[in-house]
Parts: sequence; structure tokens; C-alpha cells
Amino acid sequence: MWIAMTREVSPALGDCELSFVERAAIDVAQASAQHHAYQHALETLGCRVIALPAEADLPDSVFVEDTAIVLDEVAVLTRPGAASRRGEVASIAAALGEWRPLLAIEAPGTIDGGDVLRLGRTLHVGESARSNAAGIGQLRELLAGHGYAVEGVPTHGCLHLKSAVTQLDDHTVLLQPAWVDRARFADFRVIEVDPAEPHAANVVRIGDALLMPASFPRTRQRLLDAGFAVTAVDVSELQKAEGAVTCCSLIFRATD
Repeated sequence: MWIAMTREVSPALGDCELSFVERAAIDVAQASAQHHAYQHALETLGCRVIALPAEADLPDSVFVEDTAIVLDEVAVLTRPGAASRRGEVASIAAALGEWRPLLAIEAPGTIDGGDVLRLGRTLHVGESARSNAAGIGQLRELLAGHGYAVEGVPTHGCLHLKSAVTQLDDHTVLLQPAWVDRARFADFRVIEVDPAEPHAANVVRIGDALLMPASFPRTRQRLLDAGFAVTAVDVSELQKAEGAVTCCSLIFRATD
């Protein structure tokens, strides 16, 4: 069974951290409605959705992906690169502790979960403003005994590695070549985003199904033409907070 851990939208979402998008007014009620539609889409695709309550004092807390890296054997609690987000981790730890043994990144290390792309037994970690060398090194040490390799990947002009590349199936990635070196993924078939949709590389994979924002129809058509099953959801208000579809959930398999 797939588990999708989510958190309700904070009423303070408009005070979110921003790095690569201009600040615009966010309709929090509409963002919440879109988030509920996103949760419903996850259920439709076979997930059991866990919805944690909103954190009123933590504007970015709907973006739960950044607080943890959930693997088959363990979960690693992150230390987010933005200091304003570090208070989000405690409640995620309490919820994840029911599902996985917990490890943790510690100061001076920082990692955002949005920088971590698992491809097989390798974790590719964006060398971004949010994830530093100390954090990547700690992650490598924490996971070495579990059989995972950890590789740093330079990014350019984007918030997280998964802004630039995500996995479509075991052999294919969706990639924005302006933000990450395509050669880093030479062992995979690469589908590039449509040039008119530079932010379209972030998709959620659940088994053989994909979930992506409705605002990128050209890239969605590329995926449909390649034979993928793609569900589109409107997350336009969450995108104003520099969010995307992977950001809003921690998706993992339940263990026996």
C-alpha cells in the first residue's frame, strides 16, 4: 500500500519563503481547495492519504517533502536550508516514527527533501542554496550501511533538484536542461520539458501513474505521447508559493 503523508495549508501561506519567483498575492482558501483536490487525486491513484493538521505559524509547512527523506528501510529527517522552516520537522518526525526508524541531519548540515531524487539505490542530491556539502556528506554516512549511494548534483537557476528533474519510470526521467546537466542522467532515457514550460519537470510518480500540474499541457502531451498515464491537477495558488506537486506529500510504501 502506498502512503501519502500531507499537511493542510497554513493560513500564513502568503508569508512563505521565495527564491526564484516574484511574490504575488495568494488566495489561501483557493490554495487549500486545490490542496484538497491534490489529496483526492493521490487517493484516486491508490494512496492512503494521511492529512496532518495545519501549522498556523509555519507558512511553508504544506510542503512536507522538504522535511524528510523516506526510504524503504529508514526515514531521514532533514535540516531545511531555510531557518524559518526548521520548526516543521518535529511534527513530521512524530508522524513518520510510526512507519520507519528515524535518522537525522544535524547542524551544520542542511538538506531539503526537494533536493533528493532517488533513482534505484542512488540518491542524487541537489547542491543548491538549501542543501549544503555538510548535509550531503552526513546523508552519505547515514545511508552507507543501508546500501545507498549518495551523489551531489549541481543545479542552476532553480530552488531544488526536483524542480529540474524527476523520475517517470525505472528507466526514464523528465528534465529541464537549463537547470541541470543532462549528462548526469546519461544512464536514463530523458524526456525534456517543453521549452515554453520551464517549470514543468516536477511530477509525482506513483507506481505506473504520474501526477503533474495542469498548467503545463505541452509537457503533459509529451508524456502522453511517450505512453505515460498522466493526471493533471490545478495547483496554481501553491505555485505562487514556489511549490510543486512533489513538494506537497511524502510518498512511501507501508511496511508489513
